[in-house]
Amino acid sequence: MKLSYRQRLFLYFGVLFTLFTIGIIIFEQAREKSYKTQALEEKLEAYTDIIQAKISEDKDSIVPEITSLQTILPKELRITLISNNGIVIYDNSINDYAHLSNHKNRPEIIGANNIGKSSDIRLSQSNQHEYLYFAKKSDNLFIRVALPYNIKLQQFLKPDNASLYYILLFFAVFLFFIHFTTNRFGKTIKQLRDYVINSGNLELTQLHFPNDEIGEIGSKIADNYHQLRESKKSVLLEKQKLLQHIQVLEDGICFLSADKKVEFHNGLFIQNLNNITDEATSDATTVITDANFVTLQQFLAQQKIHYFEQSIQKQGKVFSLRANIFEDKSFEIILSDITKQEKTKQLKQEMTGNIAHELRTPITSIRGYLETVLNQPLDNEKKHYFIEKAFKQTLVLSEITQDMGLIAKMEEAPDLFVLEIVNIEQLLQKIKEDAKVQLDAKHIDMNWQLPIHLKLKGNGNLLYALFKNLTENVLRYAGENIKININIYNEDADFYYFSFYDTGVGVKDENHLNRIFERFYRINEGRTRDTGGSGLGLSIVKNAILFHKGKITAKNRKEGGLEFLFTLKK
Repeated sequence: MKLSYRQRLFLYFGVLFTLFTIGIIIFEQAREKSYKTQALEEKLEAYTDIIQAKISEDKDSIVPEITSLQTILPKELRITLISNNGIVIYDNSINDYAHLSNHKNRPEIIGANNIGKSSDIRLSQSNQHEYLYFAKKSDNLFIRVALPYNIKLQQFLKPDNASLYYILLFFAVFLFFIHFTTNRFGKTIKQLRDYVINSGNLELTQLHFPNDEIGEIGSKIADNYHQLRESKKSVLLEKQKLLQHIQVLEDGICFLSADKKVEFHNGLFIQNLNNITDEATSDATTVITDANFVTLQQFLAQQKIHYFEQSIQKQGKVFSLRANIFEDKSFEIILSDITKQEKTKQLKQEMTGNIAHELRTPITSIRGYLETVLNQPLDNEKKHYFIEKAFKQTLVLSEITQDMGLIAKMEEAPDLFVLEIVNIEQLLQKIKEDAKVQLDAKHIDMNWQLPIHLKLKGNGNLLYALFKNLTENVLRYAGENIKININIYNEDADFYYFSFYDTGVGVKDENHLNRIFERFYRINEGRTRDTGGSGLGLSIVKNAILFHKGKITAKNRKEGGLEFLFTLKK
C-alpha cells in the first residue's frame, strides 16, 4: 500500500518521538531506582555508624554491645563483623558464625576495602537467602549490615509509575499535535499539487519523477506541455547547435540576419572589434559600417561567393576576419586575434633559417676535409689531421641537434620532464669535475657559497644543463686566470635568488645583453666559430629557468666580468 506524503511525514515524526519517549522513560526509571538505592544505602550506613559507636576494640565486649543494639535496630537487620583479614567475628543471623568461610572476597568487603564502603545484592552463601548488603570499613574491622531482599524491599526499589503516566500522557498529546501538524501540511501539499496541475511549470518536465504526489505533478506537467515541446523542438536543437559551436571557439563571433540585424554575438567579438576600430563600442553592427571593414562590406553587398577571409593589421596586432553566408542569406562573422600565431609562424621561419645557417658551416667543413682526404695524395699524418678536423665538426653537428631537441622538448612537451628533489651542491660538484680539464687549462677557479644541503624540487637534467651551459659560456668567452662564483643573494617563501658571475672580460657592448638568450644569437659572428658550441647554450639556460617558474637577466659587473641573476622556484 502506497502511503501518502502526509502519512509518511506523520510516520517519520511519530517513530522519532516514540524512540525519544522510550529513552526518557528508561532514563527516568533508572534515575529513580538509583536515587532510592542511594537513600537505602544511606540508611544502612547510619546503622553501621550506630554499631561502630557502640562496640569497643575488645573482642569480648562486642557481642553484648551488639545484643543491646538489636532492641533499637530493625529485627530483620543482619549484622556481621569481619576482621581485616576476612574472618567473621560476629553474625547475628548465624549461631555458628565462627565456622563461616573467609569473607575477604565478598564483593561488598572488597569494595569497602578499596573505597571505604560498598553495597551488593546477592545470594548469601551462609544461609542461602538473598540480601542487600552494605559494608563499611572501620579502624580494625568491617561492619556489614544487610536487609533481606524480599518483595517489600523490591517494591521499595521499584520506580514510581506516576512519572511514567505523565510521560505517556505527554506522548499522547504530542502525538496528537504531530497528527494535527502533518495533516495541515499534507493539505498544503495537496493544494500545491492541484495548483501546479492547473498552471504548470515548463522546467519541471526535465525531472525524473518519484512515485508520489510530487511525481504526479511532474507527470501532469509533462502531459500538458507535450505539444509545446514538440513545436519548439527544432528551435531548441538549433540553439543547442549554436551554443556548442560557440563553446568550442576561442574566437569572436557574431550572427546577423539577412537584413543585417544582430541576432547574437559574444564578448570576444566586441573586444576584437574595439581593438580594430580603436573605439569603445558595444554595437556589433559597427563591423558593417566602419571603414576598417570595407572589403567585408563589399563582399556582403555582392554575395557572389559564400565565404570571405581577410587579415587586418592594427597597432602591432594581426586579426583574422572571416564571413560565412548561409542559405537563408543570414551570415556569421568571425573575428580572431591571430597575433600570437603569426609571431610563432615568423619565429619558426627564422628558426628554420638559423638552423640551416648553423648546419651549413660544419657540413661544408666536413665535406671539404673529406674531399681533401679522398682526392689529394696525403701522407698518414695529414690524413689524420683532416679526419680529426672532420670529426670535430661532427661533434658540433651532434651538439646542435641535441640542444635543439632539448629546447623543443622543453617548449612542446614539458610534462615529459619528471620533477624530483635535486641537491644543488652535488650537481655543481659534478659539473666542476666534468669540466676539470678545461678549467685547469684556463686556470679558472670555480667556487660557490650556498646554504648547507640546498635542495630544489625540479628536473635534475634541466638544472644540470642550466649550470653546465653557464659554466661553458665562461670557458668559451670570459678569458683565463679568472674566477667563477655562484651564490644565493636572497630568498623568499617561493624562490631562491641566484647569482652566477665570472671575473672575466664581460660584454663590451651592453646592447647585446638583451639578446644573448636568443637562439643562435652571437655578439661576434666569428666568436662561436673559434670557440665551438651550438649557439644555443644560453637559450637552453633561459628555457630551463622558465620551466622552473623563474626569470633571468644578464649584466656587466663594475669589477669586471659578466653576471647572471636568476630565480628558481623552491
